[in-house]
Amino acid sequence: MNKIIPIISLSFVWIIFSGFWSGDTKHEAQIKRKQQSQETLQLLYNYAPQAKKMLRSSYGYATFTNLGVNLIIFSAEGGTGLAHNNKTGKNTYMNMGSGGFGFGLGLKDFRAIFLFANQKAYESFVNSGWEANAQADAAIKLGEDGGAINAAITVAPGVRLYKLTQNGIVLQVTIQGTKYWKDGELN
Repeated sequence: MNKIIPIISLSFVWIIFSGFWSGDTKHEAQIKRKQQSQETLQLLYNYAPQAKKMLRSSYGYATFTNLGVNLIIFSAEGGTGLAHNNKTGKNTYMNMGSGGFGFGLGLKDFRAIFLFANQKAYESFVNSGWEANAQADAAIKLGEDGGAINAAITVAPGVRLYKLTQNGIVLQVTIQGTKYWKDGELN
């Protein structure tokens, strides 16, 4: 039992951070992030068409592509994305990581979309980017079958969040902390 905890911990670290260093040039990585963001927004519009109007009237938004893993009592997530300021047109490239404890089992590929109602909420997220939460989740989606969408929820004053499950099977109840931060190499 003493050896299994370090193995699980190392597995989480490898899964979470393996996508951050792809070998792409800065320009290529920025283009990929922009493409991922547009694909994520299109998925959102397919599931929640009213979100398109909300996004256009928002101060800004952020999109993330994430992978989450739950192994009995440990949970971890990692991903990449960008925040877009609708007023200036500027993109800020970002990363995210999360870890927590609870009960769960599964692997989930999901997308997160944040909508910011005002400048204060947007800048706070881009510059501080911390979120602590408790969550319960059940999702089954393999290829074109099944699906899960968490309707937009308010996660902080002026901030709404959509989560879309792309692939995976997960059943979890966890308390976790999530950190979003600027990507030092792409900005």
